[in-house]
Amino acid sequence: MKFSSKLIESTNIEISNCTTIHELEKIRIKYLGKKGYITLEMKKLSVLKHQEKKEIACYLNHIKNHIQNILNIRKKKIYQDLLNVSVNKQKIDVTLLGRKILNGNLHPITMTIHFLKNFFFKLGLEFVSGPEIEDAYHNFDALNIDENHPSRSMHDTFWFDKSRLLRTQTSSMQVRIMKKKKLPIRCIVAGKVYRNDYDSTHTPMFHQMEGLIIDRNINLIQLKWIIQSLLREFFNNSVEIRFRNSYFPFTVPSMEVDIRSIQGEWLEVLGCGMVHPKVFKNLNINHLEYLGCAFGIGIERMAMLKYGISDIRSFFENDIRFLEQFK
Repeated sequence: MKFSSKLIESTNIEISNCTTIHELEKIRIKYLGKKGYITLEMKKLSVLKHQEKKEIACYLNHIKNHIQNILNIRKKKIYQDLLNVSVNKQKIDVTLLGRKILNGNLHPITMTIHFLKNFFFKLGLEFVSGPEIEDAYHNFDALNIDENHPSRSMHDTFWFDKSRLLRTQTSSMQVRIMKKKKLPIRCIVAGKVYRNDYDSTHTPMFHQMEGLIIDRNINLIQLKWIIQSLLREFFNNSVEIRFRNSYFPFTVPSMEVDIRSIQGEWLEVLGCGMVHPKVFKNLNINHLEYLGCAFGIGIERMAMLKYGISDIRSFFENDIRFLEQFK
């Protein structure tokens, strides 16, 4: 074999003409593969004389290293070209206006519940939750609601059978709390309740928050202070409040609390009172030693008054235009 630069020149041209990695691999196999040019020439060295073998081996190694180097250089160039093409396709013009990101927001019912929870947490009340499917004992019997009370009728209550129903009030949790927790008790309950009613101010499913405080020195004045403080903080001291004597089977004395709406009408937002001695008796609590107050807040009513919403059904229609107002 004669020393010549023609082989180097030809490989340089072949490699420089390659535009893909696949083409480069074909050149590598052609010269450096197991059956490639360099390998076959190396096998011929065994029949040559020592001095000639030494010279040709040196030449072949030089060619082999040269081809490997220019293959690597060309491979990097091809990869860089591919990267540049990709970057140019995906590049961002930072001078363009940004795209508006539409963030979600809490539902006004959720915001109202969060506010009420935070208010009562500051007073030391614990949050508990309970079942929405109740039995007649917890929903009615233990709360001193007799069998002939109109709230037990099919027109007002969703019954599954003679003893199971969708709870009509979170007051049913008063019974479960008094059975489970040790005295004194300071708890709130928030959740869904169900009644068979549907118009602009009532829906079959709505939300209530129940509060229960039992201790040795609880009185009606403390209860009224709690309610007034809550409503003034919720409405930023811009609300007119009134307490009315009322009747609830599970509290005595009982009161309903109204707020004057924007239209000047009084709208009931909650009921409250001192826990009835018969309720304590049903749960083996000494009513001569312990007193308790309870309140039930209509979440939707509170939100309607705060945000000026006239139809309670708007909360449940999933109209984005309505929900976007509360961001």
